Amino acid sequence: MARPAARFACTACGALHQKWTGRCDACGAWNTIAEETPLGTGPKATAARGRGIALTDLAAADDPAPRRSSGMAELDRVLGGGLVPGSAVLVGGDPGIGKSTLLLQAAARFAAGGLPTIYISGEEAAAQVRMRAARLGLAQAPVRLGAETALREVLTSLDAERPGLAVIDSIQTLWSDGVEAAPGSVAQVRQVAHDLVGFAKRRGTAVILVGHVTKDGQIAGPRVVEHMVDCVLYFEGERGHPFRILRAVKNRFGPADEIGVFEMTGAGLAEVANPSALFLSERGHPAPGAAVFAGIEGTRPVLTEVQALVAPCPGGSPRRTVVGLDPGRVSTILAVLEARCGIPFAGLDVFLNVAGGLRVTEPAADLAIAGALLSAREDVALPPDLVLFGEVSLSGALRPVTQAENRLKEAAKLGFRQALLPAGTKAGTASGIALRAMTDLAAVAGEVFGAG
Repeated sequence: MARPAARFACTACGALHQKWTGRCDACGAWNTIAEETPLGTGPKATAARGRGIALTDLAAADDPAPRRSSGMAELDRVLGGGLVPGSAVLVGGDPGIGKSTLLLQAAARFAAGGLPTIYISGEEAAAQVRMRAARLGLAQAPVRLGAETALREVLTSLDAERPGLAVIDSIQTLWSDGVEAAPGSVAQVRQVAHDLVGFAKRRGTAVILVGHVTKDGQIAGPRVVEHMVDCVLYFEGERGHPFRILRAVKNRFGPADEIGVFEMTGAGLAEVANPSALFLSERGHPAPGAAVFAGIEGTRPVLTEVQALVAPCPGGSPRRTVVGLDPGRVSTILAVLEARCGIPFAGLDVFLNVAGGLRVTEPAADLAIAGALLSAREDVALPPDLVLFGEVSLSGALRPVTQAENRLKEAAKLGFRQALLPAGTKAGTASGIALRAMTDLAAVAGEVFGAG
């Protein structure tokens, strides 16, 4: 019988290749091509029939997933209401952003609430973790602590202790003796994640994995790890700002894109119950280039300030510096302002920033970005009690966005009395808010700024 042809697949994106190469042509990743055994040709392949699976109807009723509250409202919000037993959670973030601090505080809260908790550190010695716990005032928390990098030893200990929660910091430091690769490599990370997720499902232990991130902000390792786990969280923030954002990008037990807001203090991470008030707390007198955007992050409305600066370019190539926004979206809005409104930005440096370190990806921020750019270019300050939201199309028309009523209610609570929004927006009953509906960006530029 002829030997089946070897098959090579990329562990990062899954693309198939006819032979091994150092770089995947599909995703550009290096050293991710591995040989795979064709289905049914492995050493354990037999002709025996399987035992089958139990099938149920779609109408069958299941009990809702039980939850364990951490006592941290912002963390419970991002998890979808609390921690589900047997779930696997992956937390990623830049080095030094506060991942270990957050999880140590969360582990202490869960343990204090009666959930047996084990914290396994592969990056720090046990004494270093105790020092951090002492700084955070958690030295007396009933958390069991271990320092180990061998996966076999970790699983043996967890199997013996049977905790309700296991925190692994971090997955890149663990290594499996069944894989001939260096710790942190793609093969090791995939195998370690597979074994830990399998343990979580088999024993009903919730497992929280810490993951390193790459230069472009993605969790390092094969993408299949994010598919294995039930919840993927990113811990975001700027080193120069005290605010930290915990964002859910995947959640099988709750809404995705939900955020929790924390503030880094000398005693650790403190929860922020009203992010809008915090992000707008340092607003001074009205200044050109500042526009308040009423956005939606997950299920909560959040008001943030978009800041713009437009200045003459001394050189021949104007700069475009964007922090907290999508640079491609900003370039599109600049092009619409020039092509549809006749307002040129050629020969001008443009700088854009979202105050507080929050990253805004919602298309509803288009109108706030355009308002900040026009305000900076015309040197005209927007009214201090005005909020903006709306999507800008390539034709310059303004498109309504969802949850307008929630956005306006949040703005009214913070004292805003005017809203600039697209015509046709279903605003509901926004008490105390004067609505200024506009059909296109040219109307905004002409009526608000007298430009065009």
